[in-house]
Amino acid sequence: MRTAYRVETVRTAERELMARLPDGALMQRAAAGLAAACADLLGRVYGSRVVLLIGSGDNGGDALYAGARLAKRGAGVTAVLLNPDRTHPGGLKALRRAGGTVIRPHRADHALQRAHVVVDGIVGIGGKGGLRPDAARLAELTAASGAAVLAVDLPSGIEADTGEVRGAAVRADLTVTFGTHKPGLLVDPAREYAGSVRLVDIGLTLPADPDVEALQHADVAALLPHPAAESDKYRRGVVGIAAGSTRYPGAAVLAVSGALRGGAGAVRYVGPAGDAVIARFPETLVSDRGPKHAGRVQAWVVGPGAGDDAEPVAEALAAHVPVLLDADGLRLADRDAVRARTAPTLMTPHAGEAAALLGTSREEVEGARLTAVRDLARHYGATVLLKGSTTLVAGPDGGPVRVNPTGTAWLATAGSGDVLSGLSGSLLAAGLSALDAGSVAAYLHGLAGRYAADGAPAGAHDVAEAIPAAWRDIRA
Repeated sequence: MRTAYRVETVRTAERELMARLPDGALMQRAAAGLAAACADLLGRVYGSRVVLLIGSGDNGGDALYAGARLAKRGAGVTAVLLNPDRTHPGGLKALRRAGGTVIRPHRADHALQRAHVVVDGIVGIGGKGGLRPDAARLAELTAASGAAVLAVDLPSGIEADTGEVRGAAVRADLTVTFGTHKPGLLVDPAREYAGSVRLVDIGLTLPADPDVEALQHADVAALLPHPAAESDKYRRGVVGIAAGSTRYPGAAVLAVSGALRGGAGAVRYVGPAGDAVIARFPETLVSDRGPKHAGRVQAWVVGPGAGDDAEPVAEALAAHVPVLLDADGLRLADRDAVRARTAPTLMTPHAGEAAALLGTSREEVEGARLTAVRDLARHYGATVLLKGSTTLVAGPDGGPVRVNPTGTAWLATAGSGDVLSGLSGSLLAAGLSALDAGSVAAYLHGLAGRYAADGAPAGAHDVAEAIPAAWRDIRA
């Protein structure tokens, strides 16, 4: 499990550790990891040219000490001081003693144009609201230089706790972060600025419950349902799909395709697209009587392509089994009915649907995804899977938000969300909690999207067909 913690938690852990260590030892640990990462990025340290962008925070000190280590190995190191009077004195002294040079921002153009690596130590983890003008100019010059960019702890200008980017920010090729990941390194839009992320262990002791977490292969493998020797189709779970319409029969077909590959023993479809579903998937149990009279299921998926018929949504919400709401089901669901449920509810909106439910704009949701997913989960008393460039899953209890690391831009295609809904519902029927079902489904779906696309466009049906390969990869 990859975990991330808020700035306040990180700083408390740092203070507790510094109280037990000699003065300056923690910064030297960070500088050593930073210098090693920079050396790896350079390939050959001797004769290379490194430019340090130095602000007044401790990450500026980390960068200066790392620069001193590189200068001792033969690199030409130049530090650009944005606030000379507030620069870390020990780090600056170490750099000068090692042979590094110091310049002001107005002389940085030439140095940046010749640099092999630029180290961003402008703003630390407490930065808010984008970069100030002098720093923003350096960020622009850095982007134009063609040099590799290494960020100290996180790219300057992004917000560590939320992943928001509210102004100019540095775009890094590599971010070296210390002690733990910060939420902004895992969540868009900030994640796009971080590049690859390298975690350096500096010995922090952190709480058991992080603010954000991301499943890895081993975590997903442990959660995937696996039939026992005595299993039959009913013991493995039956998922009901109430989706599709005469106008959108394909949504039903795609939701069923995802459900059939999600681990449940049987799929029961109700709705007007039964002929299309049975023609494509003859193993599906088809009914036209609505969720209330469809027969036994362990979970319902309601809404993809459903149009304006609210009755199936209301019937599913009245059932005492987990329910997944997607697409039209989100619009048609009564919030009080969702909040009154005792069985789990999983909602799977994209940013536009989340904005409509929250009464805000799509841009606000996309710019503050962590805030949006937490707010929606709290308002509805449900687990919410917010689809997008980084899919997030939040429970109603305010615990850690799950971030999916496997997504790909190729999944932004019609019908892809219908496949995800069916897959998630099948995992619900197989017995996973709403948080685990949404997280595992997003992980499988993202991996399947990568396999299906393989660098070229792919349709939603290709994603569904690639789910077994993703499943086998995770199990292996």
